[in-house]
Amino acid sequence: MPQHAATPFLRRRSTLAALAGGVAVTAGAGVLFSSAFAAKPSPKVVLPQANATFDYQIGGAYTPPAGVEALSRDRGAKPVRGLYNVCYVNAFQTQPDAMDWWRKENPDLLLRDGSGGPVNDEAWGEALLDTSTAAKRTRLAAIVGGWIDGCAKSGFQAVEPDNLDSYERSGGRLTRAHNAAFAKLLATRAHAAGLAIGQKNTTDLLEQRKSIGFDFAVAEECGRYDECADYATAYGNKVFVIEYTARDFTEACSSVGGKLSVVRRDLDVRPAGRSGYVFRTC
Repeated sequence: MPQHAATPFLRRRSTLAALAGGVAVTAGAGVLFSSAFAAKPSPKVVLPQANATFDYQIGGAYTPPAGVEALSRDRGAKPVRGLYNVCYVNAFQTQPDAMDWWRKENPDLLLRDGSGGPVNDEAWGEALLDTSTAAKRTRLAAIVGGWIDGCAKSGFQAVEPDNLDSYERSGGRLTRAHNAAFAKLLATRAHAAGLAIGQKNTTDLLEQRKSIGFDFAVAEECGRYDECADYATAYGNKVFVIEYTARDFTEACSSVGGKLSVVRRDLDVRPAGRSGYVFRTC
C-alpha cells in the first residue's frame, strides 16, 4: 500500500505471560496439568495535558519551536521524544495518492454514487470510505487499525482520525450513526494499543463522545464557528485548537486561550522554513 502522504486539511464540516509453573500429575488414566498464567496488563493510555503549547505539523515534520509541549504529525512521520505526540490518520476518506491501492485491493470499501463511481470530497480530491454496514466497518477497522498500531509502535501517545464528518459530504449515503459506529471500533483499537484517541471536529457527535470512546478533541476553526467552549466543556479543556486566520486566532485566544491549547497555522500547514509558514500561540 502506498505510503500515507500528508495532506493539509482545513476544517471540513495479548499475549499470555510465560508459564509460571507446570506440574504433571498422574491420576488414574489421565494426566492433569496445573498451570499458572499471568494476564498481560493493558497498555497505559496517557491523556494530553490541558493548555499544553501545541504545534500542528500534518503538512510536514520540522523541529518544533521552543516551548512546544505537544504536536500532531502524519502517521508516516516520527514522534518527538519528550513531547506529547498525536498521530494523524485519514480514517474516513482516502489519501489522493492511495486511490489506486483502494481501487485494486478494496474497491467495495469506497462509497459509490448512483452511477457506481466513488463519492468524492471534491475540495480535497479524496474519496469517501463506505462505513454504511457493520461488515464494511469491520474490514475498514482492520485496515485503519493497522495504521493505528503503527502509530503506537512508532512511539506516539495518541491518534486523531480525520474526517469524522464525512457523512455530511456523502449525499445522504452515510449517516452520523454509521461514522460513530466506525469511530467506536477505532477507539477500541487505539486503547488496546495504548493510545488516547481524539475527536476531530464535528460538534454533532460531542454527546456521543463517551459511548464512542474519545479522550480529547482536535478542533479546527472552533474560534471561527464559536464552538471552542463546547469542546472545552465536553473534554475538560483537553482540546487542541487550530485556527488559520488572524481574526479567528485572536477570537480563540481571547475566549479560550487561557485554558485550551490554541495555535495558528497557515492554511497549507507548511513546514518551518517554507514560504508562507505561520506559527503563533496565545
